[in-house]
Amino acid sequence: MRNTVVTQWLAATEWADWQRIALSGDASARRYERLLGPKGQSVILMDAPPETCGSQSRFVTIAAYLKTLNLAAPEVLEWDNPKGLMILSDLGQHDFATYLSAAPKDEAILYSAAVDVLRTLQSTPPPNGLTRMTSDVGANMIGVAFEWAATDQSMDLATEITARLRRLLHDVDPDPCALSLRDFHAENLIWRPAGHANLRIGLLDFQDAFITHPTYDLASLLRDARRDVDPVLLAPLLAQLAGEDGNVADFKRAFHVMAVQRNLRILGIFHRLARQDGKTGYLSLVPRVWAHLQTDLATPDLIDLGRLVAWAFDPERVNS
Repeated sequence: MRNTVVTQWLAATEWADWQRIALSGDASARRYERLLGPKGQSVILMDAPPETCGSQSRFVTIAAYLKTLNLAAPEVLEWDNPKGLMILSDLGQHDFATYLSAAPKDEAILYSAAVDVLRTLQSTPPPNGLTRMTSDVGANMIGVAFEWAATDQSMDLATEITARLRRLLHDVDPDPCALSLRDFHAENLIWRPAGHANLRIGLLDFQDAFITHPTYDLASLLRDARRDVDPVLLAPLLAQLAGEDGNVADFKRAFHVMAVQRNLRILGIFHRLARQDGKTGYLSLVPRVWAHLQTDLATPDLIDLGRLVAWAFDPERVNS
C-alpha cells in the first residue's frame, strides 16, 4: 500500500523515471531510496509515513538552520508534508562507517573533523522551540530501558537508578544550552573529502535535535552502537571539543554521564524494536551497547550507579 502511494507521488515529479535503489533505514519507520537519473544524477527519497513518523517539519527547519552555519545538510528539493514524502539532495554515498571499513587508518582524521562540526554547532545560540534535556527529562528518557530490557522489574530499583541518574545529570549540566543533533554517529555522517572545512561532513537524521550538554553528541560518536571506535580518541577529542576556554575534566565527567544516559535508553529501544516490531537484528548490537555502559559506569562518579544497573540488567539475559 505504502509503495503505491510513493510510486504515484513520484510519477508526478521530475524524478518519475529515475531508477530507485533502497537504502538502509534507521530505527524509526522512515525509509530511504537513492534515485538515479539518466545522466548520473542522484537524489534521496525520504518516505516518512505521517501516521507513524509525524510531520517532518522539524527536519526542514533544522536543515535550514544548519545551512546558515555553513554546514552540509541536505537541500529539500520537494516536500509533501501530508503524504510524508520528501526529495533531498544527495550528500554522498560514503558514510563514516563505510569509508572507514576500507580506510581504518583515517579514523582520527574523520572523527576530529566531526568534532569541528560540533564546535561550530555550539558556537551560536541554538534555534528556538527545541526540547531541553533537563535532568528530569534526561532521567525520564531511560524509562524505556526498564520497560523493555530490565531483568529485574522491581519498581524500587528503577526508581533508585532514575533518581541517581537525575542527580548526576543535574550535577554535570544544571542548565543545558548546547544544540545536539542527537544521532551523531558513523552511519549518519557522510565523508566528503573533496569539501572544504566543515563541508567535508554531510549531516543526516537530525530531526530529533534538542538542547543538552556539549558532550552528548560526542558520546553518540564515540559510544557508537554500530561500530567500535579506538578508545585512544576520547582524550584528544574531549580536549578539542572543550577548547581553550573549557574545563576538560568537567567535560570528561559529563561525557560519561551523557553516555550512560544515552546507552541505557538505546538498550531499551533496541529490545523494543526486536520484541514489538520484529526487528531482531538490533539484538546483535546489544552486546556493544552493554560494553559501552560497563566502560562508562566504571568511572569513579558512576561506580555506585553501575552496581544498580548490573542488578537491574543482568548482562547474560540482556545480551540474549
